Amino acid sequence: MSGTAPHTRTGSSPRTAPRTVLISGASIAGPALAYWLHRYGFAVTVVERAPELRTGGYKVDIRGAAIEVVERMGILEDIQRAGTDMRTGAYVDDDGKRIATLPADIFGARVGRDDEIMRGELARILYERTRSDVEYLFGDSITSITPVTPTAASATGAPRPGDHSGAAPEGVDVTFERSAPRRFDLVVGADGLHSTVRRLVFGPEEQFVRHLGGYISAFSMPNELGLDREELYHAVPGKLICAYSSAGDPRATGLLVFRSPRLTYDHRDRARQLALLQDAFEGVGWQVPRLLEAAREAGDLYFDGLHLIEMDRWSRGRVALLGDAAHCASPASGQGTGMALVGAYVLAGELAAGGEPEAAFARYEAEMRGYVAVNHALARKFAKEMTADTRGQIRLRHLMLRILPHMPWKNFVAKKIAEDVQRGACAITLKDYPLPGRGRVPAQGEAADGAPGAAAGPVPAAAARTYAA
Repeated sequence: MSGTAPHTRTGSSPRTAPRTVLISGASIAGPALAYWLHRYGFAVTVVERAPELRTGGYKVDIRGAAIEVVERMGILEDIQRAGTDMRTGAYVDDDGKRIATLPADIFGARVGRDDEIMRGELARILYERTRSDVEYLFGDSITSITPVTPTAASATGAPRPGDHSGAAPEGVDVTFERSAPRRFDLVVGADGLHSTVRRLVFGPEEQFVRHLGGYISAFSMPNELGLDREELYHAVPGKLICAYSSAGDPRATGLLVFRSPRLTYDHRDRARQLALLQDAFEGVGWQVPRLLEAAREAGDLYFDGLHLIEMDRWSRGRVALLGDAAHCASPASGQGTGMALVGAYVLAGELAAGGEPEAAFARYEAEMRGYVAVNHALARKFAKEMTADTRGQIRLRHLMLRILPHMPWKNFVAKKIAEDVQRGACAITLKDYPLPGRGRVPAQGEAADGAPGAAAGPVPAAAARTYAA
């Protein structure tokens, strides 16, 4: 699967206006960045390890600044049409009896135009908006990243296609598991918590991971509970179980959360992940045995730790990180998708604003750091609150939820519940990034000044330091 071939962009300096960008990762952050970069006139390639677009996953929220981003992208209405349309949320006891029921927006801390969509649906929307303008390489991944200096590039005597300056510019040489080696002006790792780009360029994952004390798993399952846009929660000490269905989906989704110190396992070892789930939830009642069976049968099993990624910097030379690869806030924050969308907008805008790539990356970090810090703090807080320590705490939580709908101050309480989440969602003020000759970001469907850049050429023999798998 690939987009149309890029064309040559004219009238730009290779030193100050990088033309070709390789993005690793085709989930949310990668395609969102590809969308903006294409509109700014870059030629974009997206490489994705999965053989096709991943359409599974759990529901994700789009709030605050992220709503403004998707509106500027022209996809807000698409998201609204594909939204989960959740109606209610309820806690249930061991027998499945509903203990307390509230509107789903209170459970999700949504206000105003906030929306919720299944992660796979959002990925599909972004892919459909970019597939004809962006080259996608599915079933492949990066194996080495080599920064190329002007001296090394010139020593090859092989200028890049479209470059008439007599010498090849700085760039990044990339090798892949399957595709032929290529050179790009920039590389962006948007490949998630377990980022290959981050490992190759910045070092082992362990030095950046901060464990928040729990694990989470999500998977599709048959809707045997007959749920209709409803989410059911069952809590036991140290664990939270959830099943829900969203609008237009005949299936349901199972969600299992449990407290644990950091575990050692291969994040691609499905059998080990299932064994860890089985051990954690052995003997738990309600629908847990059925959920564990569904997890074993699911083709879209997700299992990972509640982790933060904390880094002193998100770029090195002409390589940068985006989304979870740079600053994962874990599912506990509820902000990962929003941060990915906002980060893509900011990174593309700063690159389009001009100057050397390193300066653009520095501006991108300066814009994003405060926003990320607020949401990391929320993740630490919410990770502790996702599960309760004792049955007494669970009973108290149930009592408060049961009486809330009957209290005259229920709207005030609902507002307070959403306050922290909204603070994180709105912790950045978006800049306007005008296109050259336009004065503003054009509306969806308008043409951007300048066609995309030249296609990446072959990798020459001379190279600088190589970040290899």
